[in-house]
Amino acid sequence: MSEQDNLHNADGKEEITDQLESGTTVESQQENTNQPPTNETDVDAVLNEIDASNAEDAEDEDNSERHSIALKDYQELSLDELVIELENLLKNHKVQAIKTHVEGIKNEFNDQFNTLLEEKKEEFISQGGNEIDFKYSTPIKRAFNDAYKEYRSRISAYYNGLEKNLKTNLGTRLEIIEEIKALTDDPETSMNSKYKAFKDLQDRWKNAGPIPRDKYNNAWNSYHFNVERFYELLHLDRDLRDKDYEHNLIQKIKIIDRAEELAKDDNTNRSFRELQVLHKLWKEDLGPVAKEHRDLIWDRFKQATKVINDKRQAFYDKQDEIYEKNLVVKQEIISKIEALATQEVKSHSEWQNKIKDVESLRNDFFKAGKVPIKVNEATWTKFKEAVRAFNRQKNAFYKNLKKDQFDNLSKKQALIEIAEEHKDSEDFDTVTPLMKKIQGDWKRIGHVPRKDSDKIWKQFKAACNHYFDRVHQLRNAASAEEEQALLEKQALLNEVKAVELIGEQKEDLATITGYISKWKTIGRVPGKKRKIENEFNAVLDGLFNHLDMNKKDVEMIKFENKLQDLSSAEDSRVLDNERTFIRKKVDEIKAEIIQLENNLQFFNNPDKSNPLVKSVYDNIKKQKDALEIWKSKLRKIKDLY
Repeated sequence: MSEQDNLHNADGKEEITDQLESGTTVESQQENTNQPPTNETDVDAVLNEIDASNAEDAEDEDNSERHSIALKDYQELSLDELVIELENLLKNHKVQAIKTHVEGIKNEFNDQFNTLLEEKKEEFISQGGNEIDFKYSTPIKRAFNDAYKEYRSRISAYYNGLEKNLKTNLGTRLEIIEEIKALTDDPETSMNSKYKAFKDLQDRWKNAGPIPRDKYNNAWNSYHFNVERFYELLHLDRDLRDKDYEHNLIQKIKIIDRAEELAKDDNTNRSFRELQVLHKLWKEDLGPVAKEHRDLIWDRFKQATKVINDKRQAFYDKQDEIYEKNLVVKQEIISKIEALATQEVKSHSEWQNKIKDVESLRNDFFKAGKVPIKVNEATWTKFKEAVRAFNRQKNAFYKNLKKDQFDNLSKKQALIEIAEEHKDSEDFDTVTPLMKKIQGDWKRIGHVPRKDSDKIWKQFKAACNHYFDRVHQLRNAASAEEEQALLEKQALLNEVKAVELIGEQKEDLATITGYISKWKTIGRVPGKKRKIENEFNAVLDGLFNHLDMNKKDVEMIKFENKLQDLSSAEDSRVLDNERTFIRKKVDEIKAEIIQLENNLQFFNNPDKSNPLVKSVYDNIKKQKDALEIWKSKLRKIKDLY
């Protein structure tokens, strides 16, 4: 086979394959699978792969950066790690060099998030929610969407700017080819003039710029073919031809020597990448050599290429062995999850332990590494189905738990009927104890479905308030004793406002608590004048701010003062409302703590040096401190019953 034939087979085939014409390069496939082609084993397959990669790089020099950006096993990364990886790629690399990486991240993120979404949806429905009302989002999802939107915007702008330039350069190169044809076929021009013009055309070709990758091979093939024709014409002037042949031979032997050195390199990825560059130089920078050398040097170059690719194939064979071991690990994890899904569990605490076990197994699955690509999708599908089966069992348990809540709903609705039936009664002696009793019954009945909780509570509260408001309206104006208490408290309030602390912690605290004790002994004031209690507490706040005291101790001192006022009220509803309010605060803070701790699960191995993670931990501590104060208040108020 002549070198001219080889140029058509290796440096770009005359008949371009359907794959290259469609723009899908072997290089892009290799990046997705991280393995060389497996459907062809001969050296032509490797040459085609190199050819396609060089065509992609030729479109834009910055494309070649993609070879140096490591493709990670994105299945091993959590949702927040995937977002960080995407943001880092956008920050540190050319947008046209990270296409394969971004698509890998996007696919993995969508797989993981959709799985999480399905779990949350099943959980929502199992708790009595309607599917049409389900909505779920997280800060991680919003962060990913923002980063991917930025990528799409930047890649679109890049290709819009590149397209026009590539078409212009292609037109220039086609014009150069036509000029070489015309020069070769021109019978009038002298050989020396032709040679000079030919060299000028070669220089123009080298500087013509990048062209679309799907046109790359055809353009180079046509160029080489017409260069060959011109050199055949040079047999009339052997000195000029032989001078070029000698130069090209020297340079091609240097390329072969370097390829043979690379064949000894154990870093297969690095050596194969440089081999691609050598083929690019062979094809783009150098012309033909004398016929007697063509087959010899091309066979040497092909042999070095084959050795490098064989070593690369051996490396990937070892990788396949590792992937097979990873597959075994992942299959064992799936089996464990499937076993957990079939175990019978009868208590909430047991389910919580199983949920933690499955979450741990999920993390182990993602960390187990890649599996052979031929079973990757099937393994992922089986894993998701095992997790879904577990979640279905879990949701079924909690759905049965909801049945009790619906029973509680019926009981509370019955109490609402009683309250509404008697809210306008004039028999206060009989109905007042009844209304207090059903208020107690309401508290003892357990939880109802979340979607009904607020609605029925408002109904019950409105009926009870309507009745007790009528009771209060029938009472006479405040007693003379309450009016006297008001005068005494106003005087004491003025005295406290004027007090000046001496700056000694012990003495100042004794002064403040002394005023509190005096305030307690005075008694109740008329209901319409109760705002004086708030004024007194506001003044106390100012005094306590001057003391270096634990926040909890301060709050409890003030709360004890408030409790005396509440407990002395004639209407027990006042104290009941305070206890209900405190319970609600305790539940709200607990829910907030649970939500914050759940948020931490979106971070893999959360590090407190991360400002975002630190802020979550700080907020959790703040909420726990507040929870302890409200629990202490609840214990205090319970002692009064």
